[in-house]
Amino acid sequence: MLGIEHFGLFLVATLALNLTPGPDMLYIASRASAQGTSAGLVSGLGIGVGCLVHALAAAFGLSALLLMSALAFSLVKWAGVLYLIWLGVQLVRAAWRESPGQALAPASLSRVFCQGVLVNLFNPKVALFFLAFLPQFARPDSPNFVWQMLLLGLFFSLCGTLVNAGVALLCGHFGSRLGNRPAWRRWQQSGAGVLIMAMGIGLALTERRG
Repeated sequence: MLGIEHFGLFLVATLALNLTPGPDMLYIASRASAQGTSAGLVSGLGIGVGCLVHALAAAFGLSALLLMSALAFSLVKWAGVLYLIWLGVQLVRAAWRESPGQALAPASLSRVFCQGVLVNLFNPKVALFFLAFLPQFARPDSPNFVWQMLLLGLFFSLCGTLVNAGVALLCGHFGSRLGNRPAWRRWQQSGAGVLIMAMGIGLALTERRG
C-alpha cells in the first residue's frame, strides 16, 4: 500500500497505543461524564482532527522544528498549559455560576469540538510522537513518502477516534445515570474542570528530549 512497510504491525501498535490511557482519553472521559455522550463523541472527533494536523506536520517536516528548537517546543507547550488551565477554570466557574437547583447550561457541540482540537494541537508531545512513530513504517527514500505518512496518520486517527468513541459512550452512560440531578452534575463538571487543570500542570512539567 504505497510502499508502507509492516502495515500489519503498524495496525497492532496503533491499537495498543490508542488503548493506552492518556491526556486525550482523560479529556474525553471528563467531557462525556460531565456533559453527556454527545459531548464526549464530539470531543473525540476534535481530538482526531488534531491528530490529523499533527500527521500533516510530521509529513511535511514541520514537527521537526519542535525537536530541534527548544524555543518552539516551549511556546507550544506553554500555550497548551495556559489553554488547559483556562479551560478547566471555565468549567468550574460555569458549574457554580447557576443557582443550586438550576440545571447547567451545556456548552455547544461546536465549541466542544474546537476545544478537543486545541487540546490535542497544543500538546507538543503528540507532535513529537507522530514524528518518531510514523516514519518507522514509511520509506523516506520513496517518492510517496508524504502520502505514506498521511495515510498512516489517517489510520492512526481513525483508530483513536473509534477507541475514544467507546470511552465517550461508556463514560456518558454512567454520567447520565449518576448525574440527572443538577447538584450532582455540578460536582461532575467541577471534577472535570479540576482534571483538565491537572492535565495542564502535568504538561507544564514535561521536558523536551532529544
